[in-house]
Amino acid sequence: MLLHNRVNRKELKEKIKEDDTRRLTLSFYQYAHIANPSLFRDHLYSQFAALEVMGRIYVANEGVNAQISLPEANFEAFKEALDSIEFLKGIRLNLAIEDDGKSFFQLKIKVRKKIVADGLDDDTFDVTDKGEHLSAEAFNKLTDDKETIVVDMRNHYESEVGHFENAICPDVDTFREALKIVEDQLKDQKEKNIVMYCTGGIRCEKASAYYKHKGFEKVYQLEGGIIEYARQVEAKGLRNKFKGKNFVFDERLGERISGEVISRCHQCGKVCDAHTNCRNEGCHLLFIQCDECASNFEGCCSGECKEIINLPEEKQKELRKGLDKGQQIYRKGRSEKLLFKK
Repeated sequence: MLLHNRVNRKELKEKIKEDDTRRLTLSFYQYAHIANPSLFRDHLYSQFAALEVMGRIYVANEGVNAQISLPEANFEAFKEALDSIEFLKGIRLNLAIEDDGKSFFQLKIKVRKKIVADGLDDDTFDVTDKGEHLSAEAFNKLTDDKETIVVDMRNHYESEVGHFENAICPDVDTFREALKIVEDQLKDQKEKNIVMYCTGGIRCEKASAYYKHKGFEKVYQLEGGIIEYARQVEAKGLRNKFKGKNFVFDERLGERISGEVISRCHQCGKVCDAHTNCRNEGCHLLFIQCDECASNFEGCCSGECKEIINLPEEKQKELRKGLDKGQQIYRKGRSEKLLFKK
């Protein structure tokens, strides 16, 4: 059995768009000590490919991190596959809030040095020695205390469209930047309640272990992140302290958690929280764009990029030859092209 996808990306994308199979989008993670990540990676691929799983999974010595979709009909078989792996048995699965099943269109499982890049080189830091988990109800109660500090462990383009009330939102591009900035900001408040949150829990779990390692006394994390919080709030009729939209790293780019729109179109300043990627493949910048600007700029971040997408395809390929944007696409708040950037 092939342990890698061999089909053209565009072909796969069109196939999933046309497929009317009911699919579920979900995420899960687990910090654990994996001795042979490459072998574990191949084991996961063989099992998940057979169940028509699509998505992005990272495997490392420190654990596994997955954002995937799969046919609803295969959900029970998928859970059985997870339960057959000792450290994944009974793992919490974060089901998407807003989901049309078109979030992923191929299966990628990659071996990484870490499942969450942190820039740390400290052999004495144990990522499994995490802070205390909080349910949505416990989170609401603890954050009502004025002595509690709430910290958003996500990046600036995520918190810009949605965050919890009174949260500290670091103006950072990466998690590794946030770790040090938050530590410095709170160094004189180590005795206070420190409550962290992120999308699904994986970043704030590592952060909670790190801050415990650094001497913070009362470290907590929102269990299951924003995704699980929204589910519990709705199921239990709790007060929703999250304002706006939850940014997600798949084709959807976001799911609405509350009715508030707290950000603005980066091109005209109109109230808006719809992320998109610039249609110019040589740019592909992630930014916020309203419908009117999307029409005026033809889905691009600037007039320059609009001109480029209207050139012949061969000319476009020539212009972007050798370009590697990589994670630069997420630096939307830093682009000089955008007049109303954060």
